[in-house]
Amino acid sequence: MRALLILSVLISIPAMAQQLQVSTSPEDAELYIITPADGAVVTGPFLVQFGLDGMIVTPAGIMADNGGHHHLLINLDELPDITQPLPATDQVIHFGGGQIETELDLPAGTHTLQLLLGNYVHVPHDPPVLSQQITITVKK
Repeated sequence: MRALLILSVLISIPAMAQQLQVSTSPEDAELYIITPADGAVVTGPFLVQFGLDGMIVTPAGIMADNGGHHHLLINLDELPDITQPLPATDQVIHFGGGQIETELDLPAGTHTLQLLLGNYVHVPHDPPVLSQQITITVKK
């Protein structure tokens, strides 16, 4: 009987952890790229500034109502799985320290940039807080 109880608790722990990863976002939350502007021609390195209205920026690991941190998506044709923690790759840059800007040095050419807010464990909110995708041209 005791083994059955322990097994039941062990099975429910992952389910509870998964429930803790889901964070809701307010309907009026807005995420956007302040600079550069859509269609901008830039020379590298260049500044990218992040804007967020209706929520607060909080570092990864800090659970807060209406809080999250930025992830910059570079040249992605499809969003990553937004039901899971976002991967850290060259195309999904994490700003878990609560940063609100960064300097990028991309190769010459056309690139897309988009922001996606993640909660304290890098999982996008429900509904996702996602900026519009912008296109820039880097000249060297």
